[in-house]
Formats: sequence, structure tokens, C-alpha cells
Amino acid sequence: MRYALYFTPRQDEQLARIAANWLGRDPFGAATRPVEAVGDLSAAEVAFHTASARRYGFHATLKAPFRLAPDETEVSLREALDTFAEVTPPVVVPRLVVGQIDGFFALVLEAPLPELNGFAGEVVRCFDHFRAPLTDAEIERRNPDSLKPGEFRNLCQWGYPYVFETFRFHMTLSGRAGPQESPRLRAAIDSLFADVLRHPVVVDALTLFVETEPGAPFMALSHHVLGRRRARKTA
Repeated sequence: MRYALYFTPRQDEQLARIAANWLGRDPFGAATRPVEAVGDLSAAEVAFHTASARRYGFHATLKAPFRLAPDETEVSLREALDTFAEVTPPVVVPRLVVGQIDGFFALVLEAPLPELNGFAGEVVRCFDHFRAPLTDAEIERRNPDSLKPGEFRNLCQWGYPYVFETFRFHMTLSGRAGPQESPRLRAAIDSLFADVLRHPVVVDALTLFVETEPGAPFMALSHHVLGRRRARKTA
């Protein structure tokens, strides 16, 4: 069993609904749903391009999937998430845009946002003691020979290459697409998300996801709203 700390919008938010329809699965449940044709892409093409992202559900990685350390439990993890969330303020993302990272499409920041990077770094640090060390096999699955030296150090120390100075906020929407496929895929994604991306996105919660067995879909297990103690003091 593996856990992960992600940001994902609430199930009833427009961005979450659009993403769930595009990916063919709501991360707040394991069941898939039929995908539909979008733009010039047939339903079969959408299903093909979203297959890898579907298993993880719509999310931005803050603490990558990990096995629990031997002296920790799901209960202790959820309690720590509650404590952290109570005193940590939300972060407003002025705008997300559609981008392509290493061949896959995702929603990414329009401009750098130091507050978001700082928040993501705190999540990595504060919850690292819940993570069991990576096994040699887990390190190999990350294809370490392809990583830059800093990314490899992060992998060994923090369990994930893309943290702190290499962190890239992104919400994955597809698998890797080649040059011939990318324009049609980009056009379909743009048409689907254009209206909702006109509005800011508020990173206002940490969501605990779980993979119950290898290859199983990641599911949202608990949703921890940020800034509740601060809000009570302000009220």
C-alpha cells in the first residue's frame, strides 16, 4: 500500500468536474466513466491519451507516492495532516495554463509563484518521516541514469526527484504525445479547459491519496482544508 499527498480541487468544483470527465475517472472514487470525443479527437483517442493519467486521478503532486515508515500508521499520518493544515494558509494561483512537460500535457503555472514552491517544500519536509526509504528497485524504476545530479540527490534523500529547486507544479492531463499527435491533443485540451482557466485556482487543501495495491487506481482518502485555525482567529 502506498500513500501520496496531492492537491486536487473539491469534487464539486468546475475544474474537478471537467478534469474527471476528460480523464474518465473521479479521484474521489475508483470507478471509471466513459470518456467522450473532444474536438477532433474521438472517444477512443481521448481514452488512449489519458490512460496513464487516469489511474492517478486529477492532481498536483506535493509528496510523491510512498510506503509508510514502520513506526507510522495511516491514523498518525491523517492526524499530522490535520495539524499541518490547520495552521497553513491557502495559496492563490492567479492562473494555470495548458503546457507540455517531457511530452505530456498538464496544467502548469503561467508564471513562477514562490509562495507555492515554499508551500510544496514544507509539505515535503514535514511529512518525510512518514515515508519508508526507497528500495533499490524503487530507485531503478525512476530511471536514475536519466536524472540530473540534483534530481538524483533529491530522489535518494526525499523519495522524489522533483522537489525544492526542481519542483514543477503540474496537474497531468495526458501521457506522452509525439510531435504528430500533440497539436490535435493540445487543441482538444484547450477547448475543454479554456473557460475554467480564466479564473484563479486556490490551493486550499491537502488530499491524502492511497494506492491499495500495486497498479490499483489512486483514490482520495481524506481532504484536509488549509488555514482553519487562522480563519477562526480572523473571524
